[in-house]
Amino acid sequence: MIKVFVIVTCIFFLQGCVHKLVTVPVKIAYKTTKGVVKGTAAVVGAVIPDGDDDKKDKDD
Repeated sequence: MIKVFVIVTCIFFLQGCVHKLVTVPVKIAYKTTKGVVKGTAAVVGAVIPDGDDDKKDKDD
């Protein structure tokens, strides 16, 4: 009976470790990708104008 209790307890403790091992790298990858996408969007926005100046020129 004690062996079963020890095994069940170990399973619960290891479940928490596995959760940390999976979620921490995923969070790091998400934050890194988010920063890269924001940077790429800023560069693309600076290189390719959205046409606001053209609309102002046509109205004048």
